[in-house]
Amino acid sequence: MMRGLVLGGLIAAIFTAAALISFLWTPGDVTAVDIANRLKPPGGAYPLGTDHFGRDMVSMVMVGARVSIAVAVVAVGIGMVLGIPLGLTAAARRGGLIDEVIMRSNDLVFAFPALLIAILITAVFGPSALNAIIAIGIFNIPVFARVTRGAALALWSREFILAAQVAGKGRLRISAEHILPNIANTVIVQGTIQFSFGIISEAALSYVGLGAQPPTPSWGRMLAESQTMISFAPHLALVPGLSIVIMVLGLNLMGDGLRDVLDPRLRKRRA
Repeated sequence: MMRGLVLGGLIAAIFTAAALISFLWTPGDVTAVDIANRLKPPGGAYPLGTDHFGRDMVSMVMVGARVSIAVAVVAVGIGMVLGIPLGLTAAARRGGLIDEVIMRSNDLVFAFPALLIAILITAVFGPSALNAIIAIGIFNIPVFARVTRGAALALWSREFILAAQVAGKGRLRISAEHILPNIANTVIVQGTIQFSFGIISEAALSYVGLGAQPPTPSWGRMLAESQTMISFAPHLALVPGLSIVIMVLGLNLMGDGLRDVLDPRLRKRRA
């Protein structure tokens, strides 16, 4: 339980630290072209090699981590800020018109995957990291709304909620003061899961040219650019591919560990 949490947290912390350091320093300039050192294999002055423009792959991964993490953080933030209140409101008005409108609207958004939403947005506003954030954030809203509503509904029949109602508290106040603190663990775990989904989604959008645009490095675009050179320069695909895999693995391990730590039923089962 704790091993997964610690290992996942360590992996996430390493990538986050690399992303933050990239604002101040990188081993090489990710915007400079150095043809004399293009396609260098890993080793020596270039631990992860260089790409077809001679750019240091370590620097590319560091800046790419910055883009992926920033997109995922903001997109998950959008989903939580908008989705959690919607879920709480739907649970408080369960079975009523408001509940029905919110949940059917969520179903409508679910009908359009994040990639399709991104295509629709970029068709109007053009491809960019901002539009990728908007697309992933819109998809996250119904996810958090559904999770929040499901967890909140399980509490509305509990004695302490009935006591709050008898005390004269309104449904929205009860949701904010009693329901939300008691479902925070579920929301936090879901946030970790959606964060890993955001990393994958950003990479997918960049892979098809809808994410961060050149010259800003992106793990997804690094994968796309490596396709024609993978036979003689496999490190071009392995480096960003493994970065995505390791980052997502770390976040999933951290999410599983948080679930085990925060869920009292699982704690009792292991006791």
